[in-house]
Amino acid sequence: MCLGIPGRIVEIIDEDIFLAKAEVSGVRRNINIGLVHHDEARVEVGDWVLIHVGFAMSKLDEAEAQATLQALEEVGQAFHEELEELRASQIE
Repeated sequence: MCLGIPGRIVEIIDEDIFLAKAEVSGVRRNINIGLVHHDEARVEVGDWVLIHVGFAMSKLDEAEAQATLQALEEVGQAFHEELEELRASQIE
């Protein structure tokens, strides 16, 4: 099962290639922010985004992100598998 997981942007690494570092439940990984970082809407450090296969798909407010994380944790195994896949991923 592939899930979209909320993560908080902790660093903008390179705006030219849309690379940022996000943290999801203590796991930090580089992600592509190209779909949510453009002239009309910028992603900043501290913003929450929905991450799927290494891409930020949309911005979330903190309440929505926390509610989604709680729901995902209740799902159990699928959430933990997704975290393991995130740990193993590499975007550079």
